[in-house]
Formats: sequence, structure tokens, C-alpha cells
Amino acid sequence: MHTMSIQRKKIHPHKYSLWIAMGSITMMFIGFTSAYVVKRSQANWLAFELPHIFWLSTAVILLSSLTVHLALKQFRERNMQRYKQLITITALLGVIFAACQWIGFSQLKNSGLPLNGPVSASFIYVIVGVHMLHVLGGVVALLIMFARAYRTRIRTYSSVPIEVAATYWHFVDVLWIYLLIFLSIAR
Repeated sequence: MHTMSIQRKKIHPHKYSLWIAMGSITMMFIGFTSAYVVKRSQANWLAFELPHIFWLSTAVILLSSLTVHLALKQFRERNMQRYKQLITITALLGVIFAACQWIGFSQLKNSGLPLNGPVSASFIYVIVGVHMLHVLGGVVALLIMFARAYRTRIRTYSSVPIEVAATYWHFVDVLWIYLLIFLSIAR
């Protein structure tokens, strides 16, 4: 009995690794946004509007966060048919978010703000681009969850993989909202 209570208090190694990674990623973005604030005081700083599609992509990632939460809930309740539907929708929304971000980058470039243009635009490319790389990691995780959901072989019903994927996806969602608000206010 005592051994079981000790084991329940331990965090799964995959979850522990995820929390360490999310802490590291958070520190990196704090560094990026701090550098942005410092550079913003330069005389040649150019303020511009963010592409509107970034706001649309925010709605998409918020919706995907809801669907991954519901997918995890359905997985825990062993409602596998509903889980498959929700993880499929989540994976699709993740791909749509990534596409919206790509379109946003294209709009920036087409409006005369290339990567090697004004410093303010370069910061947007780096900050949003690095976030995009983390989102792509999340999309890969969601696609793996999607593929596993439709596998026909006998599988375990451990919820750890979907919990890790869902936690990471919520993290990139919150990080994106922080970045969008920060970049909108600190222009």
C-alpha cells in the first residue's frame, strides 16, 4: 500500500521531460521578447500591423486546444470512436494553423517586409518562426496520435502519450496567444 502511494506521487518520465522542455522553451521566448523590447527603443524602429490571418490562426489553435482536451477525455472514458473523430479534427486544425502562419509570413514579405528588411520585421520572422517550429513538432505529435488511433492491432490503453501531446499542444497554444498579444502591444 505504501509502495503504491509512492508510485502515484511520481511523475511519468515522459511528462517530466515535457515539463523541462516547456520550461526551456519558455525561457527562450522570454529572451526573444526581452531583446525585442530593448531593440524597440532604436530610432529606426518601424512599427507595422501584423497580418490579420494571425488572428484567424489564433481562433484555429484555440479550437484545436478544445478538441484535444475533449479527445483526451474521450480516450480516458474508452470512447474510442469519438476519440478518433476528435483527434482527427485536432490534427486537421493543427495543419490549418501551420498553413495560416505560412500565409502570414507570405503576407509580411509581400507587403515589403522581408526577413532581411527592417529590424522589427526580422524580429517577427524569428519569434513567430521559432514558435512555428515548435508548432510543427506538436503537429507531428498530433499526426502520430491520429495514426495510432486508426491502427488495427491490439494497443495499450495508456493515456500517457495523448496526455503528453495534449499538454504540449496547450502549451504552444498559450505561447502563441502570449506572443500575439505581446507583438500587438509592443509595436
